Amino acid sequence: MTEFQRKVVKNDFDDAFDEFEDAQEDKFLTFRVGKEEYGIEIRYVTEIVGIQKITEVPEMPDYVKGVINLRGNVIPVVDVRLMFKMQPFEYDDRTCVIVVTIEESPIGLVVDTVKEVVSILPDRISPAPQMSKGKMGRYVNGIGRMDEEVIILLAIDKLLSDEHLSRIVSSTEA
Repeated sequence: MTEFQRKVVKNDFDDAFDEFEDAQEDKFLTFRVGKEEYGIEIRYVTEIVGIQKITEVPEMPDYVKGVINLRGNVIPVVDVRLMFKMQPFEYDDRTCVIVVTIEESPIGLVVDTVKEVVSILPDRISPAPQMSKGKMGRYVNGIGRMDEEVIILLAIDKLLSDEHLSRIVSSTEA
C-alpha cells in the first residue's frame, strides 16, 4: 500500500489530496492533432473516452460538434482540429474525447489520438514564441522539450473565449 493509499484509509483526506495535487504538478496529457503533438496540464483532465455519438446543437461555431451524453451528463464537444483551422478528419478508432473542466464546466475536446502523460519540468518549458496575432497564438502557453521532441503546451483556460464558452455551456444547461 502506498503512502497516499494509507492516508486515504486513515481518513486523512487533506494530506492525501495535497499529495495528489503535488503528484499532478508538471504533468501533461499529450495528444496529436494533425502532425503536431500538444499537451495540456493534467489537472484540467477529468477523463478520456472514445469517440461516440455526438448530437448537433444549432447555431454554434463550426468547431463545436455538439454534445454527448456521458453517464447522464450532457457535455459540449469541441473538435480541436477545426478550432485550429485544420482540415476535417474522419473520426476513427483512435479518435478520443478528452473531457476537461474549464471554469467549473466540463467540455469535451476531440483529438486525433491521445499519447501519454508526461512530466515536463519548468526548466524544460520555453515561453510561447511570438506568433502572429491569430487565434492560435493565444492558446499556446509554452513549448515543452523532451529529448528531441517538442510539445506545444496549450493554455486550456484560454482555449475557448469567454463568449464562446458561455454560449456552449448555456446551450447544455437548462
